[in-house]
Amino acid sequence: MTQTSQQISELLTRGVEKVIVKDHLEKRLLAGEKLRLKLGIDPTGADLHIGHMVAIRKLRQFQKLGHQIIIIVGDYTARIGDPSGRDKMREPLTKDRVYENLRTYQKQIGEILDLKKTVFAYQSEWFDKMNLEDVLQLASIFTVQQMLDRDMYQKRWKDGNPIGLHEFLYPLMQGYDSVAIKSDVEFGGSDQEFNLLVGRTIQEHLGQKSQDILTTSLLVGLDGRKMSKTYHNYIGVLESPEEMYGKVMSATDEIIIDYYKLATDVPIDEIDKIACGIKDGSLNPRDAKARLAREIVGIYHGKGDAIAAEKEFEQIFKDKGRPSKMPQFKTSKSTYLIFDLLRDAKLSNSKAEAKRLVEQGGVKINDKIIDDWQTPIDICPGMIVQVGKRRFMEITI
Repeated sequence: MTQTSQQISELLTRGVEKVIVKDHLEKRLLAGEKLRLKLGIDPTGADLHIGHMVAIRKLRQFQKLGHQIIIIVGDYTARIGDPSGRDKMREPLTKDRVYENLRTYQKQIGEILDLKKTVFAYQSEWFDKMNLEDVLQLASIFTVQQMLDRDMYQKRWKDGNPIGLHEFLYPLMQGYDSVAIKSDVEFGGSDQEFNLLVGRTIQEHLGQKSQDILTTSLLVGLDGRKMSKTYHNYIGVLESPEEMYGKVMSATDEIIIDYYKLATDVPIDEIDKIACGIKDGSLNPRDAKARLAREIVGIYHGKGDAIAAEKEFEQIFKDKGRPSKMPQFKTSKSTYLIFDLLRDAKLSNSKAEAKRLVEQGGVKINDKIIDDWQTPIDICPGMIVQVGKRRFMEITI
């Protein structure tokens, strides 16, 4: 498919933080070259959030143009842990855990990419063949000073936190991946720029053409902070349509436009109109979020589920009703302390969090606010536990 310069310009700007080298990549795209596009993933957890999918969605745009997508599975680097942006060393993972996580990653990536046209390449395919001499030759390309110049290491050094020698191998291994698959362009988040540049250097050192680099913008969390499970401000790819929709509606108004640009397919000119409408007061931010929620849920679950999720949301919040379906928690206990109930039903992550929720008036049982976390709760089948505005659980015996 022939692309115009305007189409390629949007391809290289929307959701894109930086392109190295932009003129070079732009010329190759205009010339109609079919490129080998690389993205590395370390399956360090079981699920992804929509922030992870920004780069995947950008890859999908290239895939539709006929370019080859190659996902590098970090079955070696995942056991080191990417030091980028971290103020402490990551706990190493076992090989079995890496492959177990990968299975769920592939399912989630398949929500965006055409897996039949996507190659998954494993680092073990080339690193299993390396010996110590190969590793030492790779390490000789860079200096300790180059590694220590990175801000994260400077911070750790200043704070007296340890820096493992093995962490210096991470960017080298990620960089060598580009050599192994003859990468033309490597994709990654803006926090990955150092590692991606290492790939260019190693390719050049070993006689290959240097890959271009495309870094995607980072999607902030629903509250404007870094998207993180720690802050509970993320939208998981595997979450239900109702959960996704409700989370978008809970987002701070300031993130609306960035989410439209990075997490949806809404055309830029429409997004500009939405931004202007919010700014001049002609568009209620709540209405903008409602459309945003439909767009995001539609991507991962389809338009029908997006419409159903919206109706469910309106039933709960506008009509003060309950969800038409809700998860169940089965127990054989006849009484429960509220913080134990919330924790066991997975409505809170800890007793401390459960206590805080109760003290803030955020917990109801059968529509009655629970204001004393020390009072035992008599368990009855069919009782409804509500945490906050969106989380419900039915108790069964």
